[in-house]
Amino acid sequence: MRIEEKIAGPPIFVVSGGTGATGELLARTVLAQFPDVKSPLHIEPHVYTDEQIDDVVKRTVAENGVIVHTLVDHQCRQTLSEAATRAGVWHFDLAGPLLNYLAGVLRQTPLGQPGRYRQLHQSYFDRVEAIEFAVAHDDGKRIEELPLAEIVLVGVSRVGKTPLSMYLSFQGWKVANVPIVPSVPPPEELFAVKPGSVVGLIVEPGQLIRHRRTRLLHLGAPNGSYVEREPVVEELRAVRHFFARHQIPVIDSSDKPIETCADEVIKLISRRRAAVE
Repeated sequence: MRIEEKIAGPPIFVVSGGTGATGELLARTVLAQFPDVKSPLHIEPHVYTDEQIDDVVKRTVAENGVIVHTLVDHQCRQTLSEAATRAGVWHFDLAGPLLNYLAGVLRQTPLGQPGRYRQLHQSYFDRVEAIEFAVAHDDGKRIEELPLAEIVLVGVSRVGKTPLSMYLSFQGWKVANVPIVPSVPPPEELFAVKPGSVVGLIVEPGQLIRHRRTRLLHLGAPNGSYVEREPVVEELRAVRHFFARHQIPVIDSSDKPIETCADEVIKLISRRRAAVE
């Protein structure tokens, strides 16, 4: 069944005192069991007040939707339940029953602090966010968001920008990479990033040619100037000149493991940032 033929399901309002990620995940998990149904998801994060609850309930009524929530604050859960019941809105409490059960069994009062799980595991979420950023901003994609990057790697094709970007993102850095193509002006956004965030990559010509030949072999593409020594040497000369002209620091990745390159990038970025600040 094509997307335009999907059955229209009820809008689902995911209400949370935190980011809403938990409720959204569960809602999407359930919706995945109905592949022919398309239900709009409205994420309503950081809901704390009666006014916010009333607003969500009114919008749910207007769209003939349902509410699922992960509110851990007892008063907020009760207020939402009462408001939704009065309005005749179906609502599903994803956290309350388990909270109440554990409170009774353990004879303890829950903290009722929204977002506590994320606070306790913030480093994990930061790392996931960095990985998603690197994937989304690989090879010059979403160039308008380049100033959001903590590190921007630039260099010619097959110099190793993507694997280094991914490795750095696993360490929690938001990394973008931009190709430098001969005879093509670099994007203006490259010069709008935070000072000290851009790093140029260079590699020995013979190694670059080997990388490119492997790439062409996998693609089944013919050889050409892309892998011929003289044009490659000239391309590297031009990119070195570009780096020097714009005062972009350079790391030579020739015959270096990715861990070493990553350490060099981090040290370089840290020093330049300290100098700028």
